[in-house]
Amino acid sequence: MSIPIDVLIDKENNVYEMTCVAISLSHIVAANEDQEIENNNEKVVSVVLERVLTEDVEYTVIDKE
Repeated sequence: MSIPIDVLIDKENNVYEMTCVAISLSHIVAANEDQEIENNNEKVVSVVLERVLTEDVEYTVIDKE
C-alpha cells in the first residue's frame, strides 16, 4: 500500500491537524499490533495516512487555551 499522494494534494483541510491525528493514531495502532496490518505486511504509517486522508477516521479539535 502506498500513500495516496493525489488525495493529499487535493485536500483543503488543515495539514497540521491531519498530521497530528495521523501521529496519534499511529501510536495507537502500533501499540495494539493491528492484525490486519501485520497479516498484509503493511506499514503502520501508510495505513494510518490513508485512513486519515480518506476521512475514514473521525476526530475533533480541542482548543486548549
